[in-house]
Amino acid sequence: MMAPLLEQILIALGMGIVGAVIFAGIGLISGSDETTTLAPLTLLVVLLGVPAPGVLTFFLAGAVAKHMTHAVPTALLGIPGDTLATPLMREANFLRNLGVPHIALRKMISGAVIAALIAVPMAVLFAVMLAPFGDAIKRAAPWVFLLAAIAIAWFSKGRLAAVFALVPFVMVIVGLQSITGQYGVKLSVSYFLGIAIGPLIAALFSMLAPSERETMRREDVRTFSLSPDVKSGGGYFPNPLKVLDSKQSLWTAITACISSATFVFSPVAMTVIMGELVGSRVKHVYHRLTTVITARNGVTEATYIAEALIPLIAFGLPLSPVAAGPAAPLFNAPPRFSVDAATGQVNNLHSLLSTWEFLGYGMLAVIVAILIAYPFTMNYAHRAASFVSRKISHEAVISTFVGLILVIGIWEGGALGLLVIVTVGLLGGFLSRFLGFNIGVQFMGYYTAVLTVPAIVALFSV
Repeated sequence: MMAPLLEQILIALGMGIVGAVIFAGIGLISGSDETTTLAPLTLLVVLLGVPAPGVLTFFLAGAVAKHMTHAVPTALLGIPGDTLATPLMREANFLRNLGVPHIALRKMISGAVIAALIAVPMAVLFAVMLAPFGDAIKRAAPWVFLLAAIAIAWFSKGRLAAVFALVPFVMVIVGLQSITGQYGVKLSVSYFLGIAIGPLIAALFSMLAPSERETMRREDVRTFSLSPDVKSGGGYFPNPLKVLDSKQSLWTAITACISSATFVFSPVAMTVIMGELVGSRVKHVYHRLTTVITARNGVTEATYIAEALIPLIAFGLPLSPVAAGPAAPLFNAPPRFSVDAATGQVNNLHSLLSTWEFLGYGMLAVIVAILIAYPFTMNYAHRAASFVSRKISHEAVISTFVGLILVIGIWEGGALGLLVIVTVGLLGGFLSRFLGFNIGVQFMGYYTAVLTVPAIVALFSV
């Protein structure tokens, strides 16, 4: 009895360490989107057959570590570390101009630590409260996904345009499924990959157009302005509660609880809203800037943890923007994980792990990520930012992910898999760029295509 449990814990610990190390490094690279990095690598882990606890800790530790180290380019270089760092830029730039980017950095990652530790138990609590309604939601899954897709589209940047764009996007997926089905090829992972790297595919195709290529042309060498290395006290592992004052710790805890409960909203939107809420309650300008950037970075952690855990524990269905995007492989990654199109029954982490296991392994993942990313960022942020900006090629990073995606696409569907990845990615990438039809909406569109459309067809065929 104890031996299998110990083995599972060791696997979970090992995968948590791997996830934290990998994504702590990725977080240092400015502009690295969460979905295009977390989703493919998590999918790879799932398809390699890693046990369920290891899959969970890999994802959570990776997400937590990334949202700590993304503070480095955001605070020190003035460049958003990833999509969720964009709402932090206003306060980060103000603090850079005041000559205290190192203060902003320390506040941000300390807020992330507190929020992550709070978010896991809060997410489990809210999931337990929602779980009694799980069976009813599963039976209504086709219509729930349709409503969720419309709601997420409405609250996206595109608003009404994104809602209307759902129809052709869903029809394209239905059409592609019909074409590949004629050749006996059933794809699912390829759709995930196409959606995840849509912005990348769109950017690569844009380079082929002379007019777009001309707009990308630079006359001067691109330069970065790195803030000076300012040492602060507190030792190798400073106490986050001492880095923050009591009001900053309190606001971080409050916003983490709120963002954990409101798991159906966009993480970016929640980051913005919580920042505005905190900012309206703090009068002193400097204290407002440091408090807002602390709370906002805490929200980036809390929303990712809650939006992955609550749907997993309560429903097993990806009913949140994070669950439908970066965390999608935790829900649906055939042949290991699946959501049955006809019945809404699930075979994924929801059915493989108990509530207590989600709590235990979730806390393990967070603690591992903190032990790795927090002291690293506190002590080596300046050197890491300098190394990445000088030595790391964005083109090399992109090529690595493209290679990974090609391998997975060929593995699942050969040439048809690659065709689906390029088609879905190109369409989704341009819809995201021009209409604000973001990745979360696209993932919900995919689930609408595979769950809701067959249900609608069945209604009319009766």
